[in-house]
Parts: sequence; C-alpha cells; structure tokens
Amino acid sequence: MVVPAPASRRSIARVLPPAPVRSLFFMLLFTGVLYIAEFVDQLTALRLDDDGIVPRTFDGLDGIIWAPLLHAGWPHLLANTVPFLVFGFLAMAGGFRQFVVVTAMIWLLGGLGVWLIGPENTSTVGASGLIFGWLVFLLARGFFARSGRQILLAVVLFVIWGGILFGILPGQAGISWQAHLFGAVAGLLAARLVARADRRSRPAPILGA
Repeated sequence: MVVPAPASRRSIARVLPPAPVRSLFFMLLFTGVLYIAEFVDQLTALRLDDDGIVPRTFDGLDGIIWAPLLHAGWPHLLANTVPFLVFGFLAMAGGFRQFVVVTAMIWLLGGLGVWLIGPENTSTVGASGLIFGWLVFLLARGFFARSGRQILLAVVLFVIWGGILFGILPGQAGISWQAHLFGAVAGLLAARLVARADRRSRPAPILGA
C-alpha cells in the first residue's frame, strides 16, 4: 500500500509565513505606503480623502482601488496600524501568491459592497475593510481545513481582537460598518476557497498488494 506523503507542508496548516523575514519586510513596506499617503494628504492640498468610495456614483467606483490606502487623519491610521501589520503578516502563511489572491478578493468585494449600499454623499476611506477580511480569513480557514494549529491561532486571535467584530453592526457614527461587514464576508469566502483548493491539491492514496 502506498499512502500520501505527510501533510505537514500543506499551506493551510501553516501558522507563520514560509519566509517570515521577507513577509514582515513586505508588510512594513505596505504599511509605509499608508503613512506616505497620509503625509501627502496632510501636507498638500490634494484632498486624497475625496478619492474614497462614493456609493452608487460612477466617479466613486475608482475609490474601491484607493480607499484602503487612505485614512481620515492620523488617529484613524494609527488605530489601524497594528492589526494591519499582524493580520497581513499572518495571512501570508499560505505563501505570497495566496496572500495576493485573498487580499484582492477582500479589497474588491469589500469595496464593491460599500459602493452598493453605503450612505449617499459620503467618501469611505481606510484599511479596516482589509483588516476585518484578514481577521475573518484567519479565524475561519483552520475550521474549514480541520487544521488544529490554525484553529488554535484562531482562538488566540479571537481572544485578543474578537471584540472588533462588533464593528460589522450599524449604529456607530462615522464608522463604515458596510466596509467591515463586506470585508468580513469576503474573508470568509476566501477562507472557504483556500481550504477547498488545498484539499484538491492533496495526493490521493494508492493501494497496492
């Protein structure tokens, strides 16, 4: 009987990125882009915050691309910095290519949700949609893949940051619950798709004499 090789190298079972130093460096650069954008917004008259998602307007569609890179002032950016770094770094556990696909899903689907149902005459900016998407991705993928290590990581993350999930509920003035909700839904969908793809990539057992 021939059986599959041990599954310890499966991407879904990893807790940390396969190249942690490079992944951390990338996330620091990514975060640096957010700070550069805020410096430009604060020090010039470009009014970058106007380039956010303006719901149900043709001109506001390009805000889906720019909104996660922009913030409504330094307190907004500072509040997002630590979870952005931590969740983004951990979301690279499946490799950089998977991270790009997952992030693109959250970025685009979350932004489209804001564009569809966000309040009129507003411009939504901020990386919180990405943050919620990454967090839900990290919370869910271990359960979909039945990975003990990923489930343990999910428990730790939920204990530390689970409270922010209340941000998907409406009622907080000035907070885009739509970005949080649709980012979270996109993260859940990404976790499901990643787990399914991983199971399909596993070699099937071969029975012999």
